[in-house]
Amino acid sequence: MSDEERGRLSIVATPIGNLEDITLRALRILRESDAILAEDTRHTRALCTHHGIATPLRSFHAHTPDEQVEAVARELAGGARFALVTDAGTPLVSDPGARLVRAAAEAGVRVEPIPGPSAALAALSVAGIRAPEFRFVGFLPRSGGKRTRALDRIARAREGTILFEAPGRVPATLRELAERVGEERKAAVCRELTKLYEEIARGTLGELAARFAEAPRGEVTLVVEGAPDAMEEESAADPEALARTLLERGMRTKDAAKELAEILSWTVRDAYAVVLAAAKD
Repeated sequence: MSDEERGRLSIVATPIGNLEDITLRALRILRESDAILAEDTRHTRALCTHHGIATPLRSFHAHTPDEQVEAVARELAGGARFALVTDAGTPLVSDPGARLVRAAAEAGVRVEPIPGPSAALAALSVAGIRAPEFRFVGFLPRSGGKRTRALDRIARAREGTILFEAPGRVPATLRELAERVGEERKAAVCRELTKLYEEIARGTLGELAARFAEAPRGEVTLVVEGAPDAMEEESAADPEALARTLLERGMRTKDAAKELAEILSWTVRDAYAVVLAAAKD
């Protein structure tokens, strides 16, 4: 069976707010597809109506059962051409779809990216923060040790960090970032990007925590400046001191060893030995 006969799955980036932010290629693909697999058909219907696209919409989201994913993959293998979209931005960036991409690829179907808007990159471009390297972490864990460890990784990372946050949790997240990352670390709160009430708030984490003491409205993307280079140098110079810091924060020996290994690019075995030594002091 030829590639044409096997069908095609197009991963199409759609606007994060302004409906004009879509490429000509994306519009063509949406029109040519047999169906558009949408996270929320009501949301995608508004985009299609705006651009005069009459392609049928089918619901496809994080809770789509595995048997339906497999059925769609069989349709693609049989020659169907589908476009996968999320509510906003680039699919699979903190959004569902990986199961279908994997199933389609395993079936020999052509899976193609149709690039376009991304809230993470849009926020980075206007944050005014030096970030020649950056890391995207999506949504932070809501509570517990996983959240604490995620915040500590942001504090130590030399790269800039981009994360999403629900508006109701923004005040608490900024307070925790200020406490664990540092009040003087530069950051930006990017709200309602490309929409009518777009807001880009820049400042230190301490300033932003005070400014957003009450929950803002709309979609929020946060950008946090990376740690000074000296932090990594100090950690490498005294890994046992860093291990003690991790233990003092309540981390278990095993978790502290994993964290230390990640920070210093060591093996977990070597890091574990240092953590044990620190625990005995």
